[in-house]
Amino acid sequence: MSHGKGDAKKVVIAALAGNLAIAACKFFAAYMTGSTATLAEAVHSLADTSNQGLLLVGMMLAARAANEMHPFGRASERYFWPFVVALMLFSVGGAFAVYEGVHKLIHPEAASGSPWWSIGVLGTSLIFESMSFAVAFREFKKIRGSQGYVAAIAHARDPTIPLVLMEDTTALFGLVVALIAVVLSALTHNPIFDSIGSVLIGLVLCAAAAVIGIQTHGLLIGESATPEMRREVVKAAQGTPGVRRVTQLLTLHLGPDDVVGALKVSFESGSTVEQVEEIINEMERRIRQQVPAMSKLFIEADSQGDLRGVVTDEHGPASRRVSSAEVKEPGA
Repeated sequence: MSHGKGDAKKVVIAALAGNLAIAACKFFAAYMTGSTATLAEAVHSLADTSNQGLLLVGMMLAARAANEMHPFGRASERYFWPFVVALMLFSVGGAFAVYEGVHKLIHPEAASGSPWWSIGVLGTSLIFESMSFAVAFREFKKIRGSQGYVAAIAHARDPTIPLVLMEDTTALFGLVVALIAVVLSALTHNPIFDSIGSVLIGLVLCAAAAVIGIQTHGLLIGESATPEMRREVVKAAQGTPGVRRVTQLLTLHLGPDDVVGALKVSFESGSTVEQVEEIINEMERRIRQQVPAMSKLFIEADSQGDLRGVVTDEHGPASRRVSSAEVKEPGA
């Protein structure tokens, strides 16, 4: 398979460490100068730090073993917590920044203290944030494969790395906006630029939260395996001796690396029950060897499947129903 696998935990820890240090510095600079844009960026970094903490919580919960209450495990925790992150980013980061900026536009206040505090901290934050972005971008390239960047984010079955990458991207944008706003306010002695900067930062955060929310919503309600993964499953199944063809393949991502597969399969004519059992066992072994993420398999003997979900190298996705002339019932 052409797509690699990034180290999501490394990306999250790198972002957490960077944002924690940056948030402390920004709050200090905001206190010393009274800059609204710097305060908005401080809250932004605090929200990002909390978000990375939630992502780590999701990873730890997802690693718990299956039990009677959760027989398929808790891999979906990896999808739930990014959705919470989207809500946090919108409410704590974006909405607060917009509110604070609008409030200062209506009731402008001149910044107190030297603007060099904010300029120095924001400039230093740019360096640290760029380092975190570099780590996330490097891991993202591993999972991107040959896809475009937008398509890779939209089709990602593991939202963690794309989420951190988006957070780092919005953070870099916010830092540049805040830096420009602080410099313009200092040069013109007009606090309106500081307030406008805060509003812009908030709007970008709200937009990022909306994108993350839409993506994780799709994963929460259930998305199928990628066409590439389904193609590999069909190839492994149909390469098993005794299998005529796969007539239906339904898949569902429980988590980034935990996929359920339900197959309808047509077996060679004349196969006994014992032979079919042996064929199914061999088919499961081959599928799991080819696609390790396909941890749970359910296979049904059915020559009349509608080809839903079946992807092959020759014909791509297939949707028409198999006729009885093409595939005969086992034993016919």
